[in-house]
Amino acid sequence: MQPDCIVCILRMALASIRKLDLTEDHVRRLYEQILKMDVFRENAWERTSPEVIELVMKTISSDLNDPDPFYHEKRKLNQTMVALYPFFEELVKKAPDPLYMAIKLAIIGNAIDFMLPQGTEDVENIIHDKLKVVLEDRAYDDLRHAILNAGQIVYFTDNAGEIVLDKLLVATLRRFCNPDIVFVVRNMPTLNDATLSEARQVGLEKTAPVLANGIAGPLPGTILKRCSLEIRDLVDQADLIISKGGGNFDCLEEELQQINTKVSFLLLSKCEPYNLFFNTDLYQPIIANYFSEG
Repeated sequence: MQPDCIVCILRMALASIRKLDLTEDHVRRLYEQILKMDVFRENAWERTSPEVIELVMKTISSDLNDPDPFYHEKRKLNQTMVALYPFFEELVKKAPDPLYMAIKLAIIGNAIDFMLPQGTEDVENIIHDKLKVVLEDRAYDDLRHAILNAGQIVYFTDNAGEIVLDKLLVATLRRFCNPDIVFVVRNMPTLNDATLSEARQVGLEKTAPVLANGIAGPLPGTILKRCSLEIRDLVDQADLIISKGGGNFDCLEEELQQINTKVSFLLLSKCEPYNLFFNTDLYQPIIANYFSEG
């Protein structure tokens, strides 16, 4: 956790609950509950941001008596991106390097996020605006080499809508190689993150098998020690882990010493702590490869 994270989480919490059909008085009372949470009143710097957001989500879900308060928002995001799929597919087919374009689109799709100031409004324009970004050459080349030489890949997904571009990436890489690939989604609903329900809505399982991570809580990230034994075994057996989004990075980066395989984090740099960590500018695409053989 960084001081920036607290401000970001509180902004996201307010923006998220305003998406719900609540009176202004209800919004105020619910936000007051969040502001009074112990995690914002004690020394919580050793926690990751997703662990704090998990507590916020529990407060929202409990107040509303709804385990999936953003269900309709997620379906809308999926519908928007499915409608755009032919356009994205054509971009990949016409690209000089289809895999490069597919990876870039998958990272740009990480912009579909409650955590960003613009939220999930106007998804189409958000993605169009970022099509001119370029990937770091060495990082892309290393990832491409790892993909082409992998026999088994575990692909940790992030948000609804974004998973449509994950589907396109995996469909594209199958044109060059044919590894065993498993998509992993959230076990329990949290924010606009993808669960099995959202994965089925976009037909993600038609490209590769889809499994829930088994985490017992609305965690918008992946902590391996909280995942099911099945997922942990898949990670141990994999030649490459592809991890999408900031929430997965925040958690998995903490566990890299326990992961004995190659890990590639694909995300946008969405905040000042990321800009400093990755030495980049705001909203730039990141390929962060951790390829030591452990």
